[in-house]
Amino acid sequence: MSKVLVIAEHLGGKLNPSTARAVSAAVAVKPDAIDVIVLCDSVDAIAAEAAKIEGVSRVLTAARAENAHPLATVLAPQIAKAAAGYSHVFAPSTTFGKDVAPRVAALLGVAQVSDIMSIDGSHTFKRPIYAGNAIITVQADPAHAVVATVRTASWAAAASGANNAPIEPLSLDIAVPTHTRFVELLQGKNDRPDLQSASKVVSGGRGVGSKENFEVIYRFADKIGAAVGASRAAVDAGYVPNELQVGQTGKIIAPELYIAIGISGAIQHLTGIKDAGTIVAINKDGEAPIFEVADIGLVGDLFKLIPELEQAIG
Repeated sequence: MSKVLVIAEHLGGKLNPSTARAVSAAVAVKPDAIDVIVLCDSVDAIAAEAAKIEGVSRVLTAARAENAHPLATVLAPQIAKAAAGYSHVFAPSTTFGKDVAPRVAALLGVAQVSDIMSIDGSHTFKRPIYAGNAIITVQADPAHAVVATVRTASWAAAASGANNAPIEPLSLDIAVPTHTRFVELLQGKNDRPDLQSASKVVSGGRGVGSKENFEVIYRFADKIGAAVGASRAAVDAGYVPNELQVGQTGKIIAPELYIAIGISGAIQHLTGIKDAGTIVAINKDGEAPIFEVADIGLVGDLFKLIPELEQAIG
């Protein structure tokens, strides 16, 4: 019997859209059932969101261990315990998923499959290698559970609203590590859309010039209701925090519209945006590699072009 357990990602009492994308991948396995597991102190609102996702059979809830918070070293033993009887365990390939899934795989004694792009069979998957320049087909051992992360940029979010899956509490009587504990979560706070799930993203690169100049990017993004991203060069230069980094060593995204401003287009950055719908590049260097992949290119001074675009938008 084929059953998939999807690990829900959530923060601040809200379900991350990456969970619905992982459910889409689970549906492609064509299992007999898809369950979503939610581990947190207050599960009601998050579980209710998960229950509405099309394709979900059940939502399992469990209170995480004391001081656990989203701490992978503590969550992993609980998830591994809950995974008994499941043929597949899927997590989104986000910072959270990349942290917890390898630990779950290790506890179950199996090798993890990373960044699933497509599914050719219940145990046959395609995933990117060499910074996305090649796609490899991997075959997992059918005799063991498959623990995998789902490349969220490659999957549309499963529809939500029509489903009403039952919500069942789960008792996980298991010892968790005591050598780590949650103290506090430090993160930037803003009202902009989430970078990994936004339909529009505006990113800035080294060409923006400074942390102060990056306000141009923030202002333009707010003008069009977009999330803000950045190249690794901009992050390394200290213009923005590293959670905004897009690319091979940052976030892999697939917005409908991606606007790259002052970004030359190194291969590591292009790896993170190759699934974007429309790519717009603004750069003063007409020979910049970004123009080779852009659908629309504007060559010129970004500090002149961006205000003109803002004025045109109204």
